[in-house]
Amino acid sequence: MTIDTGVNTSDVIVIGGGTGGYSTALRAAGLGLDVTLVERDKVGGTCLHRGCIPSKAMLHAAELVDGIAEARERWGVKATVDSVDWGALVATRDDIVARNHKGVEAHLAHAGVRVVRGSARLTGARTVRVESAGTESAPGVHDLTARRALVLATGSRPRTLPGLDPDGRRVVTSDDALFAPGLPASVLVLGGGAIGAEYASFHRSMGAEVTLVEAADRIVPLEDADVSRHLTRGLRKRGIDVQAGARLLDAELLENGVRARVRTARGETRTVTAERLLVAVGRAPVTEGLGLEAAGLTTDERGFVVPEDWGRLETAVPGVHVVGDLLPPPSLGLAHASFAEGLLVAETVAGLESPAVDYATVPRVTYSSPQTASVGLSEAEARARGHEVDVDTMPLTAVAKGMVHGQGGMVKVVAEAGGGQVLGVHLVGPNVSEMIAESQLIVGWDAEPSDVARHVHAHPTLSEAVGEVFLTLAGRGLHQQ
Repeated sequence: MTIDTGVNTSDVIVIGGGTGGYSTALRAAGLGLDVTLVERDKVGGTCLHRGCIPSKAMLHAAELVDGIAEARERWGVKATVDSVDWGALVATRDDIVARNHKGVEAHLAHAGVRVVRGSARLTGARTVRVESAGTESAPGVHDLTARRALVLATGSRPRTLPGLDPDGRRVVTSDDALFAPGLPASVLVLGGGAIGAEYASFHRSMGAEVTLVEAADRIVPLEDADVSRHLTRGLRKRGIDVQAGARLLDAELLENGVRARVRTARGETRTVTAERLLVAVGRAPVTEGLGLEAAGLTTDERGFVVPEDWGRLETAVPGVHVVGDLLPPPSLGLAHASFAEGLLVAETVAGLESPAVDYATVPRVTYSSPQTASVGLSEAEARARGHEVDVDTMPLTAVAKGMVHGQGGMVKVVAEAGGGQVLGVHLVGPNVSEMIAESQLIVGWDAEPSDVARHVHAHPTLSEAVGEVFLTLAGRGLHQQ
């Protein structure tokens, strides 16, 4: 719904209606500010329409398929999957997305946020021109002015590789992978980060032959090395050909697929033929056509808009703030981080004292099978920063519930030596995305192992493995070797 009241001046103008943009708008409006949100597509952004939500819906369907196979092969339940009705699966996914989209629009309308549809271009530090197709009753050009703040939240787009132009069928990016026609019989995934691992996992669950290629020496390279090792083991156990330390040499488009040559870590050249090639080599910030120079703004060499003040996420131009995927590291390019950034900016603009986003305590999750979830420093990062550390790990199969699930996995905790504060927690296994919140609080509140060890974890659960590791680090473990 486009709202055009003829008003061209607002307290706050937000450009981009994704998670960072709409969270900024909602919080600012809730604090009594007059807010205009500019969006050229649909509010909700990549996360709602092409990323987090539709992909997790599809991954849930994949879990159901895997569960039927496990029921038959491990538990003696005589069940089979005759086929996957792709149309029905897509309809359910789209219904979930549509209902969430309507919910976001309703929240914005209820909060009184003015939504203007069209492409925004900065004409000054706090002035914006929005161009849309327009009608006789609704002009196609809106010139807007922000009294207090302009917030940039234009998000990101998938990066591609030279010579691999996506066609939506044979070569796809993460933005359109789930919207490509049908289920392929084989997939070559380029990029072993979280997105690549998730899509490799999904397609394998749906019966495809999958090759996962990562240029770094291990998949999910931003995670702890033990996380990478356990995830690699889990994916290979499922039949995914994981090739880390490998690179694409070239790719040839065929009538019904792609033929690619890959140089492996051992220096061998392999030819991989697949119906679909998925490019998942990262995302780039969207600033093209935004007119940053008119506002006195620049980007760094990677295209990010760097804040002058990370505590306020304010740029070198006073009153211009940035949230979401436009931010460089230490921002993580995660939807839940952008929610926190939106709250921070809105509260700052409203004159409230708002805590800076503590990126060290933002959890990271990969929704593959098995899943990974982590918060804080890896063991290598902790040592590189000069910490003397105590490290303890425990396989999930060491607890009864882990044996029930049968997926393997582990818990790893990194803490200051001698019972000092917990620096990082790293999980691999089934449903660990739902277990990371406890660890986020542990790391965020600078807890020590002894603080955690006095709290009792339910038995039998997967989370008791987390409790047992903390008991061990506190010198009270029941299963110390």
